[in-house]
Amino acid sequence: MPASTTPALTARALLLDMDGTLVNSDAVVERCWRRWATEHGLDPDEALKVVHGRQGYATMAVLLPDRPMEQNHADNRVMLAQETADTDGVIPVPGAPAFLAALTGLPHALVTSADEPLARARMTAADLPMPPVRVTAERVGASKPDPEGFLKGAAELGFVAADCVAFEDSEAGIEAARAAGMRVVGVGPRAKSLSPDVWVEDLRGIAVEWTLNGRIALSFTS
Repeated sequence: MPASTTPALTARALLLDMDGTLVNSDAVVERCWRRWATEHGLDPDEALKVVHGRQGYATMAVLLPDRPMEQNHADNRVMLAQETADTDGVIPVPGAPAFLAALTGLPHALVTSADEPLARARMTAADLPMPPVRVTAERVGASKPDPEGFLKGAAELGFVAADCVAFEDSEAGIEAARAAGMRVVGVGPRAKSLSPDVWVEDLRGIAVEWTLNGRIALSFTS
């Protein structure tokens, strides 16, 4: 966990990634993408370096740049169905239940590269509540690292991006949040080397307070 000297942040709203941030779904992601990479003659270990944070079709475009995008979208539909059906090993990131409970009634949204059925399957498997405001894959035209999802989430909550803090675990996600003009709390090992504004090992030790001037105050303890 971060040291007690980690600076506090304040925001009007929080925008939360799901996989790797609220939910640990690495076991499922690895199973599905290793299978796909092997079927396409790719090195599974190399493929796993780029899958996190993006929608599946965007990952496929990186790994197979000469392939027609229509085929990537077709494979992505199959991948989403496989991932939605496979929740074995899906668990909450440590501290996620208490963190989401502390956000009850406060402005926050889920901004995920999963579609709605996959997001519901994983949040349910991890026994976490779905935020009432959600920006899922089918609601955007471009995958992270494009900032569209974060910008849409901020707009739906009624705030400008600069007044929001994003929670993210992946390079693509952090790039998207920064491109949107947001400060970023990086969660977990993938985020540690990506220079977020604040880095935390997981969601334990994060105190959430609603201030008198209508802001969310976040403090981080060891």
